Amino acid sequence: MAGKKKDIVLQITINNQEQWEEVLSSKGLLVVDVYQAWCGPCKTTVSLFRKIKNELGDDLLQFAVAEADSIDALEKYRGNCEPTFLFFAGGDLVAVVRGANAPLLQKTILDQLEAEKKVLNHGLERNVIKDEALLEEEEELSPLPAQNEDEELVPSGKSYTVAIIKPDAVAHGKADEIIMKIQEAGFEILANEERTMTESEARDFYKHRAGEEKFQELVQFMSSGPCHVLIISKMGDEDVIPAWREFIGPTDVEIAKKEKPESLRAQYGTEVLYNAVHGSNDGDQASRELAFFFPSFKLQQQHTEESASRTPERTLALIRPEVLKDRKDEVLQSIRDAGFSIAMQKEIMLTEQQVEQFYKEHADQDYFPALKQQMTSGPVLALALVKEHAVKHWRNMLGPADLNEALKTAPDSLRARFTPKETTINQLHGSSSTDEAENELNFFFPVEQTLATIKPDALEEHRDEIMERIQAAGFNISQIRETQLSQEMAEEFYKEHKGKPFFDQLTNYMCRGPCLMMTLSKENAVQEWRSLMGPTDPTEAQISSPESLRSLFAKSVLQNAVHGSSNLNHAMEKIKFIFGDIEEQRENNDDATNDVKQSEENGENTAPEESEAEPPEENS
Repeated sequence: MAGKKKDIVLQITINNQEQWEEVLSSKGLLVVDVYQAWCGPCKTTVSLFRKIKNELGDDLLQFAVAEADSIDALEKYRGNCEPTFLFFAGGDLVAVVRGANAPLLQKTILDQLEAEKKVLNHGLERNVIKDEALLEEEEELSPLPAQNEDEELVPSGKSYTVAIIKPDAVAHGKADEIIMKIQEAGFEILANEERTMTESEARDFYKHRAGEEKFQELVQFMSSGPCHVLIISKMGDEDVIPAWREFIGPTDVEIAKKEKPESLRAQYGTEVLYNAVHGSNDGDQASRELAFFFPSFKLQQQHTEESASRTPERTLALIRPEVLKDRKDEVLQSIRDAGFSIAMQKEIMLTEQQVEQFYKEHADQDYFPALKQQMTSGPVLALALVKEHAVKHWRNMLGPADLNEALKTAPDSLRARFTPKETTINQLHGSSSTDEAENELNFFFPVEQTLATIKPDALEEHRDEIMERIQAAGFNISQIRETQLSQEMAEEFYKEHKGKPFFDQLTNYMCRGPCLMMTLSKENAVQEWRSLMGPTDPTEAQISSPESLRSLFAKSVLQNAVHGSSNLNHAMEKIKFIFGDIEEQRENNDDATNDVKQSEENGENTAPEESEAEPPEENS
């Protein structure tokens, strides 16, 4: 019987300085994967290196892995989370590749191997280099002349997201194949960890989906075997999250096969739950998932100024009544031109008590009566602005709080440009620190609850996709119930439309099959949910809000997929109706009505409940 074939070690492991010097003295081309102890070597390149080694069969080509923390020569590479591959020939550095970019790695290996053969066989001069990135770092650390605050602009870094190759794909031996396709599509894999989640971990990771019918099945599946957890990025400045979502395809595998046949889910998934791969829906979710799987990665990022510059901040901006009335669009355009995103906005009429509470630290100042009069003279627009160093940049744009000083020293500032000359109170406000920003944002955008409904036809056909978009938008689902409305319940639920021509058609439709009722929680939840739903008419939604739920999933004005409360009072009433005791709610209807009337007297926004417009006859 023939003996077993001896396994050939693909990558030499270098653990200390002595081994490093010994390996570097070897003949030929050495490709070293320099890694950090907390994340380990880059596993995603192993299959590529094995393929190249098998195809070339060249003894002049060697691969190695080296831990930066234990080797003196690699001191300057410590703390760098991005995969780094150093190419050495004759002990000299000849090339560097950053990121797990398979096409670039393969090309560099072939080019440098060919160059080294020419050196060895023909005596050509070796092209020795210095790592330019390290030189740039040294220059950045060198003392620089003092700069004005406006000039301290740090360029944005790359965006990151978390991807998971799920247990079904790993069990079928598809992980390496999927990883190669990820790299070929231009994604960089910065970390790859194979791990098996416990049920507790899976439950914690997917806790935002705890109200779903198949939640327990999801937990059991994700803890059923090993998966690959990846941190991925994209070359250049491209936002990786939408690119990754596009690449993996729709959650529903059947839809993916029809609409995105080249997507990963279409190729490797079998059904919604077993759809092969996972991706973060947005930046906030990516940050949470990164912290969940790679806490050290997050810590490492926080220790660098560069990473701090990549962390978006939020700040509050207020446009006061006079400018809001006359020059709102100009101010908003200036904000957008400066690179801010407007995460939330609310136009609100403040009471004197609210102004006194918000500006309580200014109550003893001589200007406070004029400020209070100004802030209550009409509606103000509160904005949640998002950008790197948002607090600092917004305050720089505003200019001095004193108008005379703003006009003299910062004539191009927003306060100088937009405050009417006849007033002594500037017309724009900004938070002075990140802590103050969060407190002020909580004042104007407190966590609210609203009622959301997925209607019968959409629940049957698009449940998973709608739920995924709800979670991606940052809502927490605090209550969830699938229920079949009786005729009596439907009439009570839509009682504000009783007597309208479409009332019977609407209530009959809502009784056709089960609905999914949810209590959603989020800052500014009522308005945020209405924005996510889009206009009542799906034709209008497709024009004005093409990414809204009604644009994507509604069939008609009647069958428009989802329902939501129009204001906070109606939301509380409907939540009590669905999740509380119905009889008790009916007894309290008079109290709820009185609350609405009182709110109207106080100038609060109490628009009527969303109108389910009369559907065209052909949709009846």
